[in-house]
Amino acid sequence: MEKYLEIIKNAYTGYWNYLIKEITSFSYWDNYFYGLIIISLAVWILEILFPWRKNQALFRKDFWLDTFYMFFNFFLLNLIVFIALSNTVAEIFNDILGLVGLSLSSFQLFEVNKLPKPWGLFIFFIVADFVQWNTHRLLHRVPFLWNFHKVHHSVKEMGFAAHLRYHWMEPVVYKSILYIPLAIIGGFEAQDVALVHFFNITIGHLNHANLGWDYGKLKYIFNNPKMHIWHHAKKLPKHARFGVNYGLTLR
Repeated sequence: MEKYLEIIKNAYTGYWNYLIKEITSFSYWDNYFYGLIIISLAVWILEILFPWRKNQALFRKDFWLDTFYMFFNFFLLNLIVFIALSNTVAEIFNDILGLVGLSLSSFQLFEVNKLPKPWGLFIFFIVADFVQWNTHRLLHRVPFLWNFHKVHHSVKEMGFAAHLRYHWMEPVVYKSILYIPLAIIGGFEAQDVALVHFFNITIGHLNHANLGWDYGKLKYIFNNPKMHIWHHAKKLPKHARFGVNYGLTLR
């Protein structure tokens, strides 16, 4: 028990120090705090310049609420509970595996950092997106999980910041399901994760933005604003009662 309490304490102090460094330092490209701000401002400017729904206000309904969600879910949630919880559960899981003579490395098929960089990034991106697509389907189809996910679907007017309006339990569900698949292809570097993260955030912001874009031929590969808005439709036919277009980054 003492070991787990130490993990919890280190999680709080470690993430607090990390967050302060993120906010006070702008000297490295993979800064998640300012990366989120830059991407958000860029997509918001696109909304202002090329609005799809031209009668939608610049500060649309719940704009500031979604802005709060954006920073709370990405940073404060980690500080309050998520990092401590995930680190502790991961250690407990590893200890349970140890009881039967196993470890996460026992399930590892290969290390992506031993592959050429483009292939490693591609595999990491594809695996993560596929797992999250299936998790998204579960959030719609399992009533218990829908109780969390319906927060995201409470958006009245779509805008970039609606991307990160979600219940605090959603990242717990997503990360828990993603944990094993990523462990199987372990070995990726922090900067690789940052690249995929920023790309996914950009696509996610665009998907929810007030933009009438579909990316032309790329619409067959990537989720896009014209496609994703149907995912937020309030009325659906009976055959699609659980929703449509579950894609996150890829369609």
